Amino acid sequence: MIKRKQFGQHFLNSNSIATLIVLEAKITKNDTVFELGTGLGILTPLLCEKADKVISVDIDKDLIHTAKSTFSDIDNLVLKSGDGFKKKDSFSIFVSNLPYSKSKDAIEWLAQSSFSHGVIMVQKEFADKLLAKSSKKRKAISIIASNAFEIKILSKVGKNNFSPPPKVDSVILKIIKRNTMQKDLIQTINKIFSYRRKTVKNILKQFNKETVTDKRIDDLSGDEIINLANQILEK
Repeated sequence: MIKRKQFGQHFLNSNSIATLIVLEAKITKNDTVFELGTGLGILTPLLCEKADKVISVDIDKDLIHTAKSTFSDIDNLVLKSGDGFKKKDSFSIFVSNLPYSKSKDAIEWLAQSSFSHGVIMVQKEFADKLLAKSSKKRKAISIIASNAFEIKILSKVGKNNFSPPPKVDSVILKIIKRNTMQKDLIQTINKIFSYRRKTVKNILKQFNKETVTDKRIDDLSGDEIINLANQILEK
């Protein structure tokens, strides 16, 4: 098995899980699917059977070269090499077995993108961050994800379903777009969490803003943190 550790790649090798992902994506012939991470192409032909068009991107040029040869007879497939987060393609559905090292970047990028819904596979620990309810366990990405998406756990996936096997189990999530967020709002939420030990009053001082509250970030709801970020962004 090819090992591509420099890209953090663990290739899904379970046809039943691939079939489940495509089924849960609820793809129709009106949809354009954006697949981030072509990999060895276990999902790609299944997506093409359902969609009007599939755009599949992988940062690994060798994998794209192989996919172009393997799937040369599929006429509704567009294969691209490069950083998927820098592509400007329009799509309605997003599907990806996200590289573990890029999961946070992917969620922030998707929060800024316009689409209907998606099915993603992420490391279980990262899924726990996205779905964290306890204020002590929340991260900036928890707030961003809960604001941008409705998130549902579809299935847990054991490490033995990948080649090479990762050290941890994974989770398949369905994400339904709720709000499209601006880049500066996402950056501000990340900045707020870098000051999470300070009071809101002291955080606002960093941005030349004022408030009388002595609450801390852990005392605020997700919506209150979004409102705080918007307050900081006000001119």
